[in-house]
Amino acid sequence: MSVRFDLSERLSWPFFGHEHRTLADLVTTWSSDHLVDAAHGESRAEVDAQARKLVAALGKAGITRYCVRAEHGGVLKDFDSRAICLIRESLAYHGGLADFAFAMQGLGSGSLSIAGDVSLQQQYLPRVASGTAISAFALSEPDAGSDVAAMQTSARLDGDHYVLNGTKTWISNGGIADFYCVFARTTAGQKRADGTVGAQGITAFLVEPDDPGFSVEQRIDVIAPHPLGTLRFHECRVPVTRRIGAEGDGFKIAMRTLDIFRASVAAAALGFARRALDEAVAYSRQRQMFGKTLADFQLTQAAIAEMATAIDAAALLTYRAAWQRDTGQPVTKSAAMAKMTATESAQSVIDRAVQMFGGRGVVHGAVVERLYRDIRALRIYEGATEVQKLIIAREVLK
Repeated sequence: MSVRFDLSERLSWPFFGHEHRTLADLVTTWSSDHLVDAAHGESRAEVDAQARKLVAALGKAGITRYCVRAEHGGVLKDFDSRAICLIRESLAYHGGLADFAFAMQGLGSGSLSIAGDVSLQQQYLPRVASGTAISAFALSEPDAGSDVAAMQTSARLDGDHYVLNGTKTWISNGGIADFYCVFARTTAGQKRADGTVGAQGITAFLVEPDDPGFSVEQRIDVIAPHPLGTLRFHECRVPVTRRIGAEGDGFKIAMRTLDIFRASVAAAALGFARRALDEAVAYSRQRQMFGKTLADFQLTQAAIAEMATAIDAAALLTYRAAWQRDTGQPVTKSAAMAKMTATESAQSVIDRAVQMFGGRGVVHGAVVERLYRDIRALRIYEGATEVQKLIIAREVLK
C-alpha cells in the first residue's frame, strides 16, 4: 500500500505565490526521496543520532535556509510563515522527526535573528542555515510553561558576564544543541493587580553547552521520541556579548519568535492528519470484509468525509494565519484559531484512522500508530488548546 503527498489543490488558493509552489515541489520531492517510512528508532541514542543526521540533510538540501534571513545564508529577505508552514506540512506527512528537526532550527534561532547584534548573528546563523549547528529555544520551566511571567530563572550582571541560575525543562534539542536561546529574569518584575509578577524584566541570552555552570540535568523520554531535556544553570557565566537584544526585552522577543512559528505547528498537524487520511483511504479500498471492501460501507464513507472536511477547514485557518502574518496583519487570534483547530482536528482524524485499521492500527511502528503518538504533543506545546481558547476569547472580547 503506497500513498502520495499532494499539495496541488491547496497551492491554488490565493494565499500562495509562484515561489511557494516552487518550494512545495522541492520539499515534497526531497521528502519522498529521503523520508519514505522514516523510522528513527526508539532508543535515545538512535533518536539523537537521527535528529543530527536530519538537520545535516535538511541543510544540504537547502531547506533549513528558510529558517534564517538571506543576509545570514537564508533564501528569503525576511521570514515567510507560509513557506515555513508548507515545509512543515510536507515533512510531517513523511516523518515527524524530520518536521521536528526543521522546526527547531527556526524556533531555536528565531530570537537571535530578530534581536541579536550583527556580530552574534554572523557567528551562529549561517551555521543554522547550512545545518551544521543545532539550535534550541529554552523558555519553559517546571512552574512556568504557558504562564511565562512565572519564570524563576535569574540572571545578574557581574562585570563582563551575566550569571544565570535556575532550571529550564521540556526543552527540545536539550542535550544535542550547539547553542540555546535562554530566557531569564534580570529584574524582579512588577507586581500585577492579582499579586503575581508580570513579564517585565526578562532577558534573552545565547548559551553554549560548554559554558561553565551549564548542564543537561535530565533527558526526558516521551511517547513520540525526540531529543528533549531539562537544563540546569548553576552560577552559569555567559558573556555580556551573548545577550540577545536589550535587557528586559526578552518577553517581547520570545512572543515575536512564537508569532512567526505558531501557525507552523498547525501546519505540522495538517501533515500528520493528511497522512492518516491517505493511509485510511488506501487501506479501506483494499480491506475485504463481508464480501465488500471497507470503503463500500456507508459508515466508512461518512468517516472519510468528516476527516477530509476537518483537514481542509484546518488548512484554511492555518494558511490564513500565515498569510496574515506575512502581510503585516494582526495574527494573534487567527494563529490561535489555527493552532487549536488543526491540532484538535488532527487528533480526531488520526484516531479515526487507527479505528479503521482495527488491530493493525495499534501495532507498534505502524504508520497510523506512529502518527497517533506524534500528534498528541502538538495539542500541548507552544500553547495548549486551553490557552488558545483563552487567547481567542480575549481577542474577541476586545
